Parts: sequence; C-alpha cells; structure tokens
Amino acid sequence: MDLQAIVNDTWNALADERGGGTPARYIPALAAVDPCKFGIALATDDGQVACAGDADEKFSIQSISKVFALALALEREGSALWDAVGREPSGDAFNSIVQLEKEKGIPRNPFINSGAIVTTDRFIGRRGVDEAVRDLIDRLRRMGRNPQIDFDQDVARSESEAGERNRALAWFLADFGRLLNPVEEVLSVYFRQCALSMSCRQLAESALFLAFDGTDPVTGQKMCSASRARRINALMLLCGHYDNSGQFAFEVGFPGKSGVGGGILASVPGRAAIAVWSPGLNRAGTSLLGAKALAEIARRTGWSVFSGQLPEI
Repeated sequence: MDLQAIVNDTWNALADERGGGTPARYIPALAAVDPCKFGIALATDDGQVACAGDADEKFSIQSISKVFALALALEREGSALWDAVGREPSGDAFNSIVQLEKEKGIPRNPFINSGAIVTTDRFIGRRGVDEAVRDLIDRLRRMGRNPQIDFDQDVARSESEAGERNRALAWFLADFGRLLNPVEEVLSVYFRQCALSMSCRQLAESALFLAFDGTDPVTGQKMCSASRARRINALMLLCGHYDNSGQFAFEVGFPGKSGVGGGILASVPGRAAIAVWSPGLNRAGTSLLGAKALAEIARRTGWSVFSGQLPEI
C-alpha cells in the first residue's frame, strides 16, 4: 500500500474545500489563523511519515494535549485517577457547568474541560507547576524526536485572558474538593498545556505510542503501559470529540482526539498515527475538513478498528 500516494490523493481531493467551517473565535490567538491551512501527516512503525500540504507548519494543538496529559497522569496516579474522573461520554458541551454541578464535581471523562483540569491537577501532583510543564514538554520532545516542541506564550496568554468558563469549572471542582492544588496553579499548567504548538508531523510521531501498546516502535521510548494505551484509545473513540464522538466513530472508525485549533489526532492500533489540521470547525468543535480527510484515508486504506482484521500496509 502506497501511503504517500494515499495521503497526497486525500489532500488533493479535499483541497478545494479549504476555508470551510468556522475557526474558533473565542480565543483571539486562534481567530487570527489562516482558515485555508490544511495539513496531513501519517506516521508508521518503520519511521516513515507520509505528509501533504501544511504538515510541517506548527499550530496550537489545544485539547489534543489532553491525551498526553492523561497518559502522564495515569503514570503518576495509576488507577486512583478514576476515583476523580469518569470514563463515560458526556453528551453535553465540552465546557458544561450544569453537568459538573449535577454530578457532584466528578467529570464524566478526561477529555471534557472539567475532566482535563482534574487530570492536569493529578499530573502536577505535589510538585511545582513549572516543573510539571517542563516534564510534559520534555516527554513530548522525546516522543516527537524534536527538541523544538514547546508551548506558544501568546496563545497561553490568550487562553488565560479568555478563560472565564474554565475558571468557573475549576472553582466548582475546588468547591467539591476535587483539586489537590490551588485553582490558578492548576489553570496555569492547563492553559500552557493547551497552548502546545506542534506540526502534524510532530504530532503524528509523538502519538505513535497510542498505536503500538504505549511504546514508540521507532525509538523504543515508552510513554505508558500497553493496557493504559488501550484504555486511552478507548476513551478517544468514545469521548474524543465530545458530543460528536459517535458520528466520528461512525464515519472514520479510528480513535481520535480533536482540538479547537483545528487539529485531529487519530490512532490506528497496530498500524499508524495520523494528524490532520484545518482550522475551520463543525458545530461540535471538530475540524470539518480534518474529519473528512480521516474518513477518506480510512476509505482508501480499508483501515478501521471495527474490521475483523486490519489490512496490512
């Protein structure tokens, strides 16, 4: 299977649709991004990365970062993390306050904002917030094989300035006794985490561990255990696109995690990690063109976690 040809053909088939959807406007730094950007990167276990379009341009990965934070929080907390955050789809908006109050401060899953704030809090633990940020960035640099991976300070500042809803969620969590650290300390890490800046190529390479039982098959770097990688994939499939997760699973058939910066990270267990980027979002906050690209790659490769057997590369 010629994966580079598939990626090229997918990009060319959808190129005329660039600019579709609505970029995130509530974070000023994201509103300024060119809506016609469109990149695809597909990384495999032999070290090859098939790229097309703007695959080497960095963008704000936003909520995709929650996947990496979850892996690191599980490494620190183990199964005790699930005492503080659930594992069920929410069915509501990613920043719902009503659900959090109704369910006594236990977020439905680690990918809605309240759940991600709890996950970040547990990842911080009892150490300093700057140490936690350095730990996250250092791990991503190793997994992504690139020492330049970092967060965008302008985006982080913009996140904080537009972060009233996240502050409300964090104070609800604190009121229910769900946070170990002060609200503003947790949010300072959370905002920087969401402001991580990566290209599709870097993101796909960093996420190969999801497709290969917790370990990068190229470098041997371990991110988490095989059982935890499987559980993260399961949560991505069920909850990775908020109340659009069912539709994404139906149309694409891969575990995935979207971000309002227009990126989507997808895992094809045993085969590949795929990252796409197009800033225009659908009504659920998932990249409109990115989801179409992943559906097209699934169609052209025949890959799906719902198949009896994944086709060989």
